[in-house]
Amino acid sequence: ENQKLHVGDTLDADWPTTEPTDFDGVLMNPPYSQKWSGDAGFLQDARFSSYGVLAPKSKADFAFLLHGFYHLKHSGVMAIVLPHGVLFRGNAEQKIRQHLLEEGAIDTVIGLPANIFYNTSIPTTVIILKKNRTSKDVLFIDASKEFEKGKNQNIMTDDHIAKILKVYEDRQDVDKFAHLASFEEIVENDYNLNIPRYVDTFEEEPVIPLTELADKLAQTDKEIAETTAQLEAMLGQLVGTTPEAQAELTAFLEKLK
Repeated sequence: ENQKLHVGDTLDADWPTTEPTDFDGVLMNPPYSQKWSGDAGFLQDARFSSYGVLAPKSKADFAFLLHGFYHLKHSGVMAIVLPHGVLFRGNAEQKIRQHLLEEGAIDTVIGLPANIFYNTSIPTTVIILKKNRTSKDVLFIDASKEFEKGKNQNIMTDDHIAKILKVYEDRQDVDKFAHLASFEEIVENDYNLNIPRYVDTFEEEPVIPLTELADKLAQTDKEIAETTAQLEAMLGQLVGTTPEAQAELTAFLEKLK
């Protein structure tokens, strides 16, 4: 009921009113990898100044993230949907990521299925941030397979969402689904948050016994021999209508032997 809407450039103009701008919850799904001005003057902007660098002009993802994080209350929770590139891209984005990790701001990284949004089919990630954490560990959840295939897009059901929420609340490792990574682990990975580095979803192929494979090969050879014999018998009953056709037929039968 208490909703206020404003139209403006989120990054260039920040909050367009003088009312309080710190929030208990921040939920964002900004345009992915959109260009922005990235003018050097933004290094004096309170939203970005403590990080020492700006998001690349070609990708405003971290500019949106830092904008939302700046307006989060100390006791609040923020969730932002972004493309996976923010988890591992280098240079300025790596420095921003490192700063956030060193202050314990990144709480959870959740990999979502591809094709669940109307405007894009790419897989995305939800990054959950907090300002009042006492730990620097990060929970990684690979929910990329948690969906039902729909006609035009994939759908996450209530059961899929409930599964993610339970793991988020329990904050425990789940085989091939979630891992609580220590800060030391993340440092060892050079502040790269790419989910497969922390959640191993590899499924080993079942080992086929060699004797079973040999039996299958023998059975295949037998079936080929039987089929070839049947074909030879059928072709043996044929007669070429011309000497040339008969010669071609005879040569073909010789090759089958």
